[in-house]
Amino acid sequence: MYTIKLFLFIVPLVISSRIDQDHPSFGSISPQPKSRFAMLDDVKILANGLLQLGHGLKDFVHKTKGQINDIFQKLNIFDQSFYDLSLQTNEIKEEEKKLRNTTSKLQVKNEEVKNMSLELNLKLENVLEEKILLQKKVRYLEEQLTNLIKNQPEIQEHPEVTSLKTFVQQQDSSIKDLLQTVEEQYRQLNQQHSQIKEIENQLRRSGIQESIENSLSSKPRAPRTTPSLHLNETKNVEHDDMPVDCTAIYNKGEHTSGIYPIRPSNSQVFTVYCDVKSGNSWTLIQHRIDGSQNFNETWKNYRYGFGQLDGEFWLGLEKIYSIVKQSNYILRIELEDWKDTKHYIEYSFHLGNHETNYKLRLIEIKGNVPNILPENKDLVFSTWDHKAQGHVLCPESYSGGWWWHDVCEENNLNGKYNKPRAKAKPERRRGICWKSQNGRLYSIKSTKMLIRPIDSESFE
Repeated sequence: MYTIKLFLFIVPLVISSRIDQDHPSFGSISPQPKSRFAMLDDVKILANGLLQLGHGLKDFVHKTKGQINDIFQKLNIFDQSFYDLSLQTNEIKEEEKKLRNTTSKLQVKNEEVKNMSLELNLKLENVLEEKILLQKKVRYLEEQLTNLIKNQPEIQEHPEVTSLKTFVQQQDSSIKDLLQTVEEQYRQLNQQHSQIKEIENQLRRSGIQESIENSLSSKPRAPRTTPSLHLNETKNVEHDDMPVDCTAIYNKGEHTSGIYPIRPSNSQVFTVYCDVKSGNSWTLIQHRIDGSQNFNETWKNYRYGFGQLDGEFWLGLEKIYSIVKQSNYILRIELEDWKDTKHYIEYSFHLGNHETNYKLRLIEIKGNVPNILPENKDLVFSTWDHKAQGHVLCPESYSGGWWWHDVCEENNLNGKYNKPRAKAKPERRRGICWKSQNGRLYSIKSTKMLIRPIDSESFE
């Protein structure tokens, strides 16, 4: 553009110069003859201007071409964008169409659901009306039956009524059998759970076992001043570095009450609760505190044990026998009444095996409570499903397994657990009972039965 402007500026100047040369002033000398050709300088100037004009036009054309190419590229981009937008618009339209179809279907289903709901409401109303009618009919039949019984009390029952009663009794008996089966399975599950906990405790306690470094103590003993039964003379020793009872655990340095594994002689490993008190460790064989465990169990469960060692439990007659057959043991019974008064009594005793129905003989040593169990008598253990001869009615009447003599006593520490003053006397007789020498019947809140060797210092 600059070259074109320069050319347009030079051309008038050249033409003006030529006019001045062709028309001299009036006062000048007469003109010379005109030349047919333009002057060389003018031609050069004009040519130079045309050349610059050509270059300028060339640059302008190149720039214009580049701008046109840019415009075409932008138009292509716009076309592509417009095409993409048209595709997206088509997709949106298709989705919108699908949504409309779905909405239509949902509306149809909604109408169907409404219709079904109305039908159900109608049916429910009909059922309620039928229920009211049936209730009225049942009341009418009850009234008729009551009147019939009052007016004809001596008429014999109809055979159909008798057969119906028989059928109901049979069904009731079947239900009771099923309940007993379920209870038995539940007890087995509890026993398996207890065995699992015993195994876990064995694994936890396995790290505390140490080898025996000292032989049996040889220090002199003072003569015994309390009566005892010398029926088991086997020393209370350990096998395979496993303690045989809680006393052996205490002598190893474990002076804390808790659950520990033991292995009596010729027996398997099992866990017990050791109750440490007054410089001795007692093996707890029975514990009742709140009635959370049902003690009206079967002979099998009383033989092998039930409950939880950290709560209410019965260790098991077979386990108790495996411990006490090793030496002479003391049986300690602790009672606590509902006034939080504590009592205890200790016996020397002998326990037989399962062939004798775990026959028990007792001799009292000491205590601050009147004698609970009869002395110097054979007490035989019985349960509701395993009745020893001569003691048939005791487990049924007093609930729970226990040692009985020829007369059912009022002292059953495995009986039904009752709250104080909650039941009449016939029901309280089935609870945790203790009858004093004056004949008064007490209900016990908590009980413990514990055993330990008579001369615990002799066994290390």
